[in-house]
Amino acid sequence: MDDKVFSMDDEVFSFFKRLAESPSPSGFEQPAQRVWREYVGTHTDEVGSDVMGNTWGVVAGAERPRVMLAGHVDEIWLMVRYIDDQGFLYFAPIGGVDAHLLPGQRVWVHGRDGAHLGTIGRKPIHLLEQDERSKVAKIKDLAIDIGARDRAEAEARVAVGDAATFAVGLERLGDDRVVSRGLDDKMGSFVVGEALRRLAGVRDDLRCSVYGVSTVQEEIGLRGAKTSAFGIDPDLGICVEVTFATDHPGVDKKSVGDVQVGKGPVISRGANINPRVFELLREAAEAEGIPLQVEAAPRGTGTDANVMQLTRSGVATALIQVPLRYMHTPSEVLSLSDLEGAVRLLVAFLRRVRPDTDWIPQ
Repeated sequence: MDDKVFSMDDEVFSFFKRLAESPSPSGFEQPAQRVWREYVGTHTDEVGSDVMGNTWGVVAGAERPRVMLAGHVDEIWLMVRYIDDQGFLYFAPIGGVDAHLLPGQRVWVHGRDGAHLGTIGRKPIHLLEQDERSKVAKIKDLAIDIGARDRAEAEARVAVGDAATFAVGLERLGDDRVVSRGLDDKMGSFVVGEALRRLAGVRDDLRCSVYGVSTVQEEIGLRGAKTSAFGIDPDLGICVEVTFATDHPGVDKKSVGDVQVGKGPVISRGANINPRVFELLREAAEAEGIPLQVEAAPRGTGTDANVMQLTRSGVATALIQVPLRYMHTPSEVLSLSDLEGAVRLLVAFLRRVRPDTDWIPQ
């Protein structure tokens, strides 16, 4: 797969595109979760949701070991906090929003009767004082213009507490790459869902039960994975996430590592990762000819793997990641072949899990 053009099946790509384009800011994930439930529910033994908004599908095998796969579906973006008398919407960030990126962006404000197009305005450069030109605009000083004449007209369309997402979708970027908002981490939710579909086709080879979860509220504190892991009580947990690609200008590989788009999925190694799971993942990749990259993680990761590992009396945990350029921007870029590699790696690994597999480090 390395350096070759990968063509994703049309039905699978349609699922990926619909998932990426459905709005899912933290706390507002259900439009994307409906897409996920529809796709996964036709292939699994059970599909369901909880009060947090997490959604799961189950491919049932042996009662134990119980494996939890997690990819979070929530994305960063904005929440309306105040509407002024002129009808402008002031907002707060949901998750790690970069203020550099906001002025001039078009957004969808998801109001009571649908999505309303708006734009984040800023004073023209001609009117900026010299010292203002070199400064990043503060989020509290920016506002969304939805074309309302006054507060009453704005409040007829939107309300305080409504969420907003950038008005961009998923597009192909060359043969193997795509660009979109929200690939962190709807990509992971997609990989989990697609892995469940393929596992259902090889269920006779499974010696475990697999609970795939599209988790919520990761961007504001790993919240959905914490509650779903407690409820599932897994023996083994695998998080599917993005990681920083370092193959573009401005990134210091000495500080972050060497991670390249199109060179295969990444497995983390470090304190958050069970060494026995790490080795079995590597063995599965080698046996299946799946290109693999390794990333150093010297402490707890900022991913759902962190809370899964610490659930109840502890869970044998691993982290599979896909290289992503321009994380937390409206134009994130990844490789479809890396996605395929992550799905194949999950399936190959889970077919090797046995009830007598010992996950205790020696």
